[in-house]
Formats: sequence, C-alpha cells, structure tokens
Amino acid sequence: MTDLLDRFVSLPDALASTPVLAIGLTLGAFFAGNWLFARIGRPLWLPPVLLSAVILSGVIGLLALDYHAYQDGAGWISVLLGPATVALGIPLYQQIHHIRAMWRPILVTLPIAATMAAVYALIIAWALGATPEVLASLAPKSVTAPIAIGITQQLGGAVPLMMGGLLITGIVATLFVDLLARWLSVRDERILGFALGLNGHAIGTARAFEIGTKAGAFASLGMGLTGIFTALILPLIGLDFFTAG
Repeated sequence: MTDLLDRFVSLPDALASTPVLAIGLTLGAFFAGNWLFARIGRPLWLPPVLLSAVILSGVIGLLALDYHAYQDGAGWISVLLGPATVALGIPLYQQIHHIRAMWRPILVTLPIAATMAAVYALIIAWALGATPEVLASLAPKSVTAPIAIGITQQLGGAVPLMMGGLLITGIVATLFVDLLARWLSVRDERILGFALGLNGHAIGTARAFEIGTKAGAFASLGMGLTGIFTALILPLIGLDFFTAG
C-alpha cells in the first residue's frame, strides 16, 4: 500500500519528464477556456485564449511544475503553429476573386499599418525607458506567433515577453476593431477581416471567422502579409537600434 502511494505521489514528476503532462495540461486548458467562454456569453474583451492561459498558469502554479520543463514538453504543440498558419491558405484560395478586386487598397494600406503597429509600441516603450531587450520583444507584437518568435530571437528579445505582448495586442485590437466598426457603421466583411488580421494576428483572425468566411479569408491575408512585411523590414531598420547601448 505504501509503495502504491509513493508511486502515486511521484507520478507528476515522472510525467513532467515527458511531453505527456505538458501536452495534456495545454489541451485541457484549451477546452476548459472554450467551454467557459461559451458559458459566460462569448465576451469580446475576454477571448478563450486568455481564459485558457489563466487556467493553465493556475494549474502549473498549483502543481508547482517547473516552467522550463513545461515549456520543453509543450514545444511539441508549438511545432503545429506553422502548419496551422499555412492551412489558412485554404480560405484565401476560396476567396481569391474578392482579394484580387481589393489588391490596390491592400497594397497601400499594409505597409503603413504594419509599420505603425511596430513603431507606436516602440515609441511608447522607449519613452518609458524600456531596455533594448524589451523593445526587441515588443516590436513584433502584431505579428502571428510563428513569425514573431523568429523576429524576436533575431533581434535579441525575450520570447515569453513577446508572447505576452502578442496576447494583449490580439485582445485589444479585436475589441477596438469591433467597437470602431460599430461606431463608423462599417459592415463590409473584407474591411473588418483585413483590419482584424493586420492588427490582431491569430486572435483577430479567429474573431473574423466568427463574422464570416469572407472576413476570415481577409483576416488570414492581413495576418500573413503583416508577418512577411515585418519579418523583412523590421530587422533591417531596427536591429542596430535595439542592440545599441
């Protein structure tokens, strides 16, 4: 009996040495967050990804799990971020005729909006005395996670800090796009979707698919183009600035 009890007590440590516990906790928090989100009426200001993150953080704290051990195990799920992003090409293909009709506004809007998304955060953080590492972590805050991770590492930023910035940006952008759309009476799914994807990356894109397939396709386009533009431009114009001092 004592031997069985010792095995039960040591089970969390044994599971923590494998990816099983980290993957199980992540998936469990994801489903719990989505369930809770539906139960409280799907508020825009409290998306399921935030609920899942809070639940997961609480469970990790209660179990006293080592964060780095969890991160290593959850890395198996992070690998799926790339294929999931690429899979968004399917709705893009389905809506390609609408995208072709809007190529001029997209071409004009994207560079300005993507540049401003990085610049205003850098200006605010710099004015508040942020270190180069913090600046490098905040710069790709409007870029989808698979691309933002690479940009952050190249600039010398902290990936955990960047992920926090991504979460906050996605929530705030989604909320403000929705509020401004109501205030300005914007109902065109193409405009709403592109704005959500460009400013709110994956969180905004998820919201866009709730609006409609067309909005989701344009959100996927905005998210993808913002990631490509930022990945190409930001390291070239900002690397010396981030690493200076």
